[in-house]
Amino acid sequence: GDTDVLPKPVLILNVATKSGGVDAQEGEGEDATTGPKGVSVHPRTLVVAEDASRLSIVQSCVDLESDNDQSVFHPTLYNGYTQIFVKGTANVTHSYLEESGGFVTAGVEKTDDQFKEGERTAREIEANRPELKNTHLETMDVHVMGEEGFYQGTVLSLGGSGRVRIALSVSLLQARSHASVNGFALSGGAQRTDMKTNIHHVAQGTTSEQMQKNMIGGRATGAFRGRIRVEQSAQQTESQQLSRTVLLSDKCRAWSVPSLEIVADDVQCTHGATVSDLSEEELFYLRSRGLDVATARNILMYAFANNVAECVDPAIMGKQDSASGLQKRIIQRLENLVPVGERAVRGEFQSA
Repeated sequence: GDTDVLPKPVLILNVATKSGGVDAQEGEGEDATTGPKGVSVHPRTLVVAEDASRLSIVQSCVDLESDNDQSVFHPTLYNGYTQIFVKGTANVTHSYLEESGGFVTAGVEKTDDQFKEGERTAREIEANRPELKNTHLETMDVHVMGEEGFYQGTVLSLGGSGRVRIALSVSLLQARSHASVNGFALSGGAQRTDMKTNIHHVAQGTTSEQMQKNMIGGRATGAFRGRIRVEQSAQQTESQQLSRTVLLSDKCRAWSVPSLEIVADDVQCTHGATVSDLSEEELFYLRSRGLDVATARNILMYAFANNVAECVDPAIMGKQDSASGLQKRIIQRLENLVPVGERAVRGEFQSA
């Protein structure tokens, strides 16, 4: 019935092709030393939510998949910039989805002796994966500039570009304004992923909450730097920040740097950070119910990511049985990074 139809958000779609829009003639200047010419794109987005308005906006970066695409690959620098202004009592729900760069290579954490003689190793395949040369940068500046303005931002970094850096800054400039910031970063293969956030409390009685989750596998490196600053003028501020990181292999690396800077004295602020592997107790429970190791791990991985993913506009998430919704695409990327075999170090990094 009509009650099942979800209101549609404003969708901004940035689509990447293998050639980056460079035709064959423009790419003739490449040589054995420099390789193919690179391509840079610099999209800009400006959003203004007027007084008492309500808006849901989704920015999505995806690959244009085509089985007939025979064009030459060109490394791409994506350098995006987004500005959002939220005025009095306006309500803005904002989702940023980064899914470009293909899929990372599974199994790069394996040592060379785990492959058959003459077989290409996963590390070699990943090192030669063209999209590993891509760089994805995005900066988002949000200004809640009206009293009781509300901003909810969700960032999902799921793509396979070699270097990903996403920075989100939110300034709460008027009394009783609120920001909710949620992020999930998935890293694998030989990726380097950086997530940087800054929540700036300027006015009195402002509130914020932040949940950042990172999942790192293969030989990837993931970093999160989250800063919350409360000015002297921002008395009666309430702010919460939590960062959780799961390591899927013994070869990946993680940095988690939460930062809380408080100048005011009448505030309630908390922050915390955990780094762990998948819970052995939860794995044991699922396996005792008849699930194999890979399925049990994949369920735990999706459960970890889901409470951030469910903050994305429902029209984009899609239904549970959807073949092309965001939910299905997240599951496919998680399946690609499910750990194989047992960890060399177990239990030492467990944390609730």
